[in-house]
Amino acid sequence: MKISLSVFKILLLAGILALPARADEPLRVVTSFYPVYVAMLNVSAGVPGVEVHNLTSPHIGCLHDYQLTAGDVRQLADADLLLANGAGMETFLGKVKEQSPSLRVVEVSEGIPLMDGNPHVWVSFEGASRQVDNIAEALALASPEKADTFRANAETYKAALAALDEKMKSSLAPYAGTPIVTFHEAFPYFARDFKLDLVGVIAREPGTEPSARELADTIGLVRERKVKVLFAEPQFPDKSAQVISRETGAKVYELDPVVTGPTEPSEARGAFLRAMEKNLGVLQEALR
Repeated sequence: MKISLSVFKILLLAGILALPARADEPLRVVTSFYPVYVAMLNVSAGVPGVEVHNLTSPHIGCLHDYQLTAGDVRQLADADLLLANGAGMETFLGKVKEQSPSLRVVEVSEGIPLMDGNPHVWVSFEGASRQVDNIAEALALASPEKADTFRANAETYKAALAALDEKMKSSLAPYAGTPIVTFHEAFPYFARDFKLDLVGVIAREPGTEPSARELADTIGLVRERKVKVLFAEPQFPDKSAQVISRETGAKVYELDPVVTGPTEPSEARGAFLRAMEKNLGVLQEALR
């Protein structure tokens, strides 16, 4: 059952939705995929009685075509709350509603303006920060006695996000307007924030190779716009990017949309910040 945060608050106050039966019972939270998992770990850090499980493998990447497994359904049956990116990222949410009609689902991208319906809002520091706020409020509603801690954790993590955002904006300011091509449509928010000119993508959907016509069109675009750098992603093969590179002379680098990473909570909490720091180094080398 998908419930917006505003409606969730109303139903909770009216007593239509119940909190966990007893305060000493664990709050079982499932996240849909890695970026939401990382944010959730930061908001719930050090809070006792919160169990966090990530639904999908941390090696899957974006969830455009993901299909629920029997194990996923069992895991959701035991959960109190599912935190999903939303904005169309998880096409399986309709099936979740069918399989687990009593499960509370919160889409953590709610309220974030989308660019042409693109769901990759977490690749923007602003989007990531707003998702953190939405997660903190969802947890505060589900476990009110821990609300202050969830919100304090959210503020701490948001401060770290803001500091790195400011560092990257300052470091990348000299390259404003530089035309780039990325592997797929994961980086429009990122490019907007850092004033890079995202002129095209190599593959519309991750995991699928572009057709010969699409590849030829991208090669023509790279030549026309004098694009000097192409950005592949560490989660997918860079075969097509290398073809374009050979035809145009543009160099291939990797930008990470942070959809995969370590699962151990102590390592995963810092995964987004580490990946973005690495992205900054890559961009400085590539654009220089």
